[in-house]
Amino acid sequence: MFATIYLQNFHLQAAMRHQPELWAKPVALIETHKRKVAIIQLNETAEKAGVRKGMTPSQGLARCLSLIIKTRAHAQEKLMNEILLQHAFILSPFVEITAPGVCTIQFTDNRNLSVKVSRIIERLAECDVTAQAGVASAPDTSLLVAHLASPVLEIENAREFLAPLPIETLALT
Repeated sequence: MFATIYLQNFHLQAAMRHQPELWAKPVALIETHKRKVAIIQLNETAEKAGVRKGMTPSQGLARCLSLIIKTRAHAQEKLMNEILLQHAFILSPFVEITAPGVCTIQFTDNRNLSVKVSRIIERLAECDVTAQAGVASAPDTSLLVAHLASPVLEIENAREFLAPLPIETLALT
C-alpha cells in the first residue's frame, strides 16, 4: 500500500506559513524570477473575488483592490519539504518527495493506515502545515486520492473509486 501526503497550494502555504491571519484575506503568489511576472497560486478568497492564475499582479489588483501580493519564499519551501519528509519517515523508511509539497510513502505493514496517516496530518497541522493524504494500492492512485481527500481518504478498490470520476479529475495531478 502507498500513501501520498499532499500540501495544497504548497508555494502559497510556504509564503504565508507564519501569517495565518492572511488566509481569510485575498492573497496571490507571484514568481519574480520569470520574465513575465504572473500569479502562480492564490487562495480561495482571491479566487472568489475573480483573480485567476496567470494574471499579472496589476490585473489581479484590478479585480480585487484588497488583494495581497506575496512573492515565493524559496527558503520556506525548502523548510516545509524537510518538515514533510521528517513526518513521512515516522510512517515508513520508504519515502520519496515526488514533487514540491508531495510525498509518497510505501508501507510494508498495512494495518491501521488511515489512523497512522491521520496522526501525521495532525502533527503537520501543529507545525502550521496544512496537508491532506490519500491511501491506495498504487502510488499514482494514492496521489489522486490525496487531491480529493479531506484530510485523509483510504480506498480499497481503485477501479470502483476511479470509475465515476470525470476525466477532468486527472488534471488535478
